[in-house]
Amino acid sequence: MMASQKVWSPALHPKTTFHGAHFLPEARHTTRIVSLLLQTLRLCISEFYDAITDGFFRTITIIARNSMTRPVIGIAMSGGVDSTACALMLKQDYTISGFLMDLDLPDFKAQKERVQRLGEKIGIEIHIVDLKEQFKKKVLEYFTRSYFAGKTPNPCAICNHEIKFGLFMDAIIAAGSEFAATGHYARIADRQGDISLLKGIDPKKDQSYFLSRLSPQQLQRVMFPLGSMIKEDTYRFVESHGFTDFRGRESQDVCFFTGTRLGTFLNQHLKDGMTGGAIVTTSGEEIGRHQGLYHYTIGQRRGLDLPHHSPWYVHTIDPDNNLLIVGKEDELFSRTIRARLPNWLCQKIPEEGETYQVKTRSRHPGSVALIQRIDTDSFELLFRKPERAVTPGQFVVLYKDERVIGSGEIVSPSKSR
Repeated sequence: MMASQKVWSPALHPKTTFHGAHFLPEARHTTRIVSLLLQTLRLCISEFYDAITDGFFRTITIIARNSMTRPVIGIAMSGGVDSTACALMLKQDYTISGFLMDLDLPDFKAQKERVQRLGEKIGIEIHIVDLKEQFKKKVLEYFTRSYFAGKTPNPCAICNHEIKFGLFMDAIIAAGSEFAATGHYARIADRQGDISLLKGIDPKKDQSYFLSRLSPQQLQRVMFPLGSMIKEDTYRFVESHGFTDFRGRESQDVCFFTGTRLGTFLNQHLKDGMTGGAIVTTSGEEIGRHQGLYHYTIGQRRGLDLPHHSPWYVHTIDPDNNLLIVGKEDELFSRTIRARLPNWLCQKIPEEGETYQVKTRSRHPGSVALIQRIDTDSFELLFRKPERAVTPGQFVVLYKDERVIGSGEIVSPSKSR
């Protein structure tokens, strides 16, 4: 960014005593610039955002009435660097409290102690929210049911909607907070009442895929302070405040797998278990035996124990007949997929014939696809190029540039047979 470019400027309306600030979020802002903007918010008891998007230019105007009241923000604390940075950043200009979910995870005692130590160092009170039973019913049971149905679930996306930004955020708001804040790498924009979920600036840490099941109502109550930062800047920010022991402590994707394997976890939670059965080719020939369908996912190669001159891959999981169907690499590709339970994060629902950038899993780079059918319960996509190993149970997320348009649970791909 050029030094001559103005990225922050205060203004005072001479008659109404309204204060305003101009902020250009497309620039890489220094901590000082962000601090100057936040100082204006110290005068606020209400906020009005007017976002104008035009190509490469976006401006957010913040207008707030003069007041000495500091808004109350509840921080979702986990003990990691991101939630710590979130607390440190917002503490400068808001009244904040910390909140920690008790999900009955194996390492909760150690996590609680760490969060409480961080709270003492930051200077905030930590509140524990007991969500053990709700997490078991809404996330763990969904997780095991999905595997029993031959799907590969996405527990993080479901937990975000049902628990973290559902019941947990409800508890934060009920405790007196005006907003909940988390350390997710994503952004929210409000364009004249149109709430938008945007990708995080850091492409390696963008978490918009996992947030695509949130509702507009949930997005209205949450803040993502780290969405315009890259991960390295987060580390440097907390280190500048004396928190120097976070590097190398990245959390794992599935929080309830601490110290255990998927197969072991499912054996413990599936009431009737899942027995072994036949491995067949796409033409129906039996060529081996599997040890339980939950050990496998679409596209998997390892663990099949099927000697051949070319590798076999998991093609389809058939729980009704307890069959694991395998095929060759070229049989894994799909041109169309069907998704159910659409969740749209835009005022105008997409229409047939429209084209979007699509992700079929969290680390997917994205592909171009056209909506060839859509109704209230489902939609179908046609990819410009065939996609490999599209997996039922995962979510397909539609993007228009940096904005999340919506998502749906993948029901079935149409593979070559």
